[in-house]
Amino acid sequence: MTGPAPARPSLHGPVLVVGAGLMGTSVGLALRRRGVPVLLDDADPRIARVAVSVGAGDTPNSQSAPQLVVVAVPPDHLGGSVVDALRRWPDAAVTDVGSVKVKPLTEVLAAGVATQRYVGGHPMAGSERSGPLAATADLFEGRSWAVTPHEHSDPRAVALVEELVQVCGASLVRLSPAEHDLAVARISHLPHLLSVLAAAQLTDASPGGMALTGQGLRDVTRVASGDPRMWRQILSANAEAVAGLLQAVREDLDRLLESLHGGADDADGLVDLLTRGVSGARAIPGKHGQPSTRAATLFLLIPDEPGALARLFAAASEVSVNIEDVRIDHDPARPVGLLELSVAEEGADRLVEALNSRGWTVHR
Repeated sequence: MTGPAPARPSLHGPVLVVGAGLMGTSVGLALRRRGVPVLLDDADPRIARVAVSVGAGDTPNSQSAPQLVVVAVPPDHLGGSVVDALRRWPDAAVTDVGSVKVKPLTEVLAAGVATQRYVGGHPMAGSERSGPLAATADLFEGRSWAVTPHEHSDPRAVALVEELVQVCGASLVRLSPAEHDLAVARISHLPHLLSVLAAAQLTDASPGGMALTGQGLRDVTRVASGDPRMWRQILSANAEAVAGLLQAVREDLDRLLESLHGGADDADGLVDLLTRGVSGARAIPGKHGQPSTRAATLFLLIPDEPGALARLFAAASEVSVNIEDVRIDHDPARPVGLLELSVAEEGADRLVEALNSRGWTVHR
């Protein structure tokens, strides 16, 4: 389902992008980089002008008949915008970049338009920033992009949308709309809510207690800072799938409470839940979509000064150990950070020896 983008895409354009925010403008930039002409439209003309000014496309005119329309608007307006595009451009294929697929498809089917030309899509990419000035041509490079044809989708429209994915540098994943919504509920929407629930418990925490904050808390709560208004739209649009998963989490929470209240007499229930968590974490794909490899975690103090990370990476390179992941937890009281390195298990001892011999103090 994956492959390199063709050198001269049959997606010749023009492609009309409706919605010139982060996603729409990034689509425009990615296509323009490959020589595909792009037209940009937005309900707010000021936003469209900004997107045009950064080189993401040109302003549409009455003579511009698009080959493909990419709808990149907020979830509440997605279905209506797709319907409008299908009516306005009777010869164009239409796709979107929304994070939920069943609800807009239901709205399109109910509108009585030519649904054969509609093929849903969802690139798994984004940024903590928003708007056209945050857009980049490489936002989708190496990222998964779901394409979700429905039973009436024209194969030619499907092929055109899949070519869009390739031209933008993404990795194609084909799913049905229902499969997509359950998948994103599990891997994105539910984790976001669990992060929010954890972060919400911090609002009444004492400053002294918060001084103990470490990287683990930052990892768990990082995504909780997403735009609440946007997330309200996303969760409302995928309410059924998210509610089903939350019900399963509630059942686990009930069992967890029973285990905690049962103390040592009910330790097996707590161990079982923790073990399931380990199994679930291992199920997350590793690099390049491969199964997760057994990794070792190394800890060391690193001075907050230029060149410190470069020296460490150079030492790892000299002994041919690849650093899989790196995190730094800064010490608020000292000019150092606690560095956490993840490396393949088979190279961990070799890296520890190399770093210790160069004056680092490493702990596993």
